Amino acid sequence: MAVQPALHIGIGIARPYEKVRAYLCEPANFPAWAEGLGKGFAPLGGTDWQVETPLGPMRVRFTPPNQHGVLDHTLIPENGAPMYNPMRVVANGDGSEVVFSLFRRPGVSEAAFAADADWVRRDLARLKALLETGPAPDRG
Repeated sequence: MAVQPALHIGIGIARPYEKVRAYLCEPANFPAWAEGLGKGFAPLGGTDWQVETPLGPMRVRFTPPNQHGVLDHTLIPENGAPMYNPMRVVANGDGSEVVFSLFRRPGVSEAAFAADADWVRRDLARLKALLETGPAPDRG
């Protein structure tokens, strides 16, 4: 497969890295901010969850919790190729930077790719608002 076009979409969050990382390492927290990923999260065991995505029901496999800020997840449709979504959180001064890498997969139009990027931006803005205006997040 050829190298896919990619967009790296980031947002600064005025919360300590450890707090943001711990919150994002817990898949149960995703429905509070990641509308683009889906809703109706149900644990399947291990790092797998069943999610009702905008493309229909899918299994989502999350990277196990780690100290390195790696927050990747893979959408696994019943029929079709898995869709890998890299995401990172890194320290940025006293706060954090969350970066999502969006790949333009084969067959995705420019307009659909732009719409996906907008959805990621809205989700990251929701995450920022949630973490900066609410109480300091813990693991769950």
